[in-house]
Amino acid sequence: MAARKPAATAAGGEQERLLVEAARKDPAKFGDLYELHFERIYAFIRRRVHDRETAEDLTSEVFHKALANVGSYEWSGAPFAAWLIRIAANAIADRRKRDAREAPATEQDIDPGAQPDFVDLVDRPRLFGLVDELPAEQRRVIIGRFVDERSIREVAEELGKTEGAVKQLQLRALENLRARMEGSDA
Repeated sequence: MAARKPAATAAGGEQERLLVEAARKDPAKFGDLYELHFERIYAFIRRRVHDRETAEDLTSEVFHKALANVGSYEWSGAPFAAWLIRIAANAIADRRKRDAREAPATEQDIDPGAQPDFVDLVDRPRLFGLVDELPAEQRRVIIGRFVDERSIREVAEELGKTEGAVKQLQLRALENLRARMEGSDA
């Protein structure tokens, strides 16, 4: 199996921005972004949708929507993968809602104590928006840890910080996000 490349490193962020700008001007150039992010988006979906065919369909849907909307995408410094993951989370939630509406419920299917998985996914777009509002270093740690799924050590090396500093930034970022999520629920 080939090793995964991070979607956006410090030096690669500028290259990715240029790829996005090229795709915005000429949708035929979107293929480079597709190649760069396909594996990560498919893996993200596959971990949440345990059916290979459904995961493939949703991955195709994500890239189709991204291509259709790349012209309206605005570079904010966050990896393009974060935008794709937001689209993927929405696609998964939509699919689960549609499947729930279409599938007849039986008495054994209903567990009043259980909450459906899509409830968490519905909040993800709001969460991604809040991540975009974090201070730059906190945002980079959150994206490195949870979007790119890298270790504390890898994030620390990329940022030129100690592992302890990255842990502290992660803690502050998570506390910041938690407070903002709770504050926006009120």
